[in-house]
Amino acid sequence: MSNMALICTLCFVAIASFISMRQKLGLEKEILIGTLRSAVQLLFIGYVLHFVFETSHPAFIVIIILCMILIAAWNAGAKAKHVRGIRSRIAITLACTEGITMAILLGLRIITPTPQYIIPVSGIIIGSSMIVCGLLLNHMKREMETARGEMEMLLALGATEKQAVHSSLRRSVRASMIPTVDGMKTVGLVQLPGMMTGMIVAGADPIEAVRYQILIMFVLASSAAMTAMVFGLISYKLWFTKDARLLPLLPAEDQ
Repeated sequence: MSNMALICTLCFVAIASFISMRQKLGLEKEILIGTLRSAVQLLFIGYVLHFVFETSHPAFIVIIILCMILIAAWNAGAKAKHVRGIRSRIAITLACTEGITMAILLGLRIITPTPQYIIPVSGIIIGSSMIVCGLLLNHMKREMETARGEMEMLLALGATEKQAVHSSLRRSVRASMIPTVDGMKTVGLVQLPGMMTGMIVAGADPIEAVRYQILIMFVLASSAAMTAMVFGLISYKLWFTKDARLLPLLPAEDQ
């Protein structure tokens, strides 16, 4: 893609801004900030990856993956920033999911141990796991409001924190995985995913592109399940105080 073609893509941003102004949505500032941030961040990571691919030093791969995990944990943790320790639990979950998934991919020689494979696949794993954590937190916040009476009754009857929150946690885990499962049902029929599209545009054989996309879809399903279950198990106690009471609800404007 030429620089002029890249500049012309700003017309799509202009369309979004025009619709926002026309409908008085007030999103023009956010669209501008998002446009600038995405462009700067992508250009920056492009130069970083170029350097890493040239050197192929394992230390740089580890540093990039750790940065991905920390940024993802911070971003997902904003969904429930009033819950102390939630970001550290998200980071642990993402690290576990990334470690297990990458160990299987490399151990079975599904991908080659080079930065060109490890970093992009790690980004897909961590990014999708971040979304799962965010969805789980959103649903747990809703459960803390709608099922609060049920949980408090169970606690009053002598139930443990795990027993009291079990039903709500199960519903939240299930809800956080639904987008991934639904995506698997319609992939190839409703949409051509990013990796497959990118490879085809770059000139790769469509069958080879499909093989890599199947790999990614299966990895996403596995990582979503691992993320939801691990995160649920290591974070449910954070919704309770030290004396086994539910955390107080925040005012609507603070949520």
